[in-house]
Amino acid sequence: MSSAAPTVVVTGASGNLGRAVADAFAGRGANLVLIASRRESLASAFGGEDATRLFAPADLREQGQVDTAVRAAVARFGRIDVLCNLAGGFRMGTAVHETPDADWDFLIDINVRTVLNMVRAVVPHMLAAGAGRIINVGAHAALKGVARMGAYCAAKSAVIRITEAMAAELRDKNINVNCVLPTIIDTPENRAAMTGADPARWVTPGDLANVFLFLASDQARAIHGAAISVSGLS
Repeated sequence: MSSAAPTVVVTGASGNLGRAVADAFAGRGANLVLIASRRESLASAFGGEDATRLFAPADLREQGQVDTAVRAAVARFGRIDVLCNLAGGFRMGTAVHETPDADWDFLIDINVRTVLNMVRAVVPHMLAAGAGRIINVGAHAALKGVARMGAYCAAKSAVIRITEAMAAELRDKNINVNCVLPTIIDTPENRAAMTGADPARWVTPGDLANVFLFLASDQARAIHGAAISVSGLS
């Protein structure tokens, strides 16, 4: 990541991980373009906009809304140096042969189509600038099929394959594309849903944010197409 006020786009910015990643980059002096589905959720998470922070609400499943958000980012800051694709969703509980189309559509749209729409809008600007970093969020569950999680595993596995393909396509253009694969993230929502689990073994949003900082840095310039497992404490 350039030391001269890079511009970082964060999708899913109003979530727990999004806030941690945005705060980490803000601590490094970055300009932030924060994307979530509703402006109200961004305002609740971050307060107001300022000279280094732009709210760009958008439904990431709609290419037109994504294009509008990216145009606003470039109009404000002139370029996009880092794209953090954090938006995603989770459902489980049914066997593959019983999983309804609505669940397949939801998981593919929220985990895969959001990434595709963002890179379609952002990569041309990175190509024009001659550099960029793209960091996608997969999931540790993408590494192997899990009973009653087939649709989720398939969607997150697609994120890994897209990451690898893009890395092969863009590495010679000075654009690094990688992804991180968290296990269970320590959030209030997960603590409430899994009261019998030990959250001390989960990965914190702050620890994940540090991985994003590294992958966006010059120290990671030789890393292309990696799927980095971030599994918390042993």
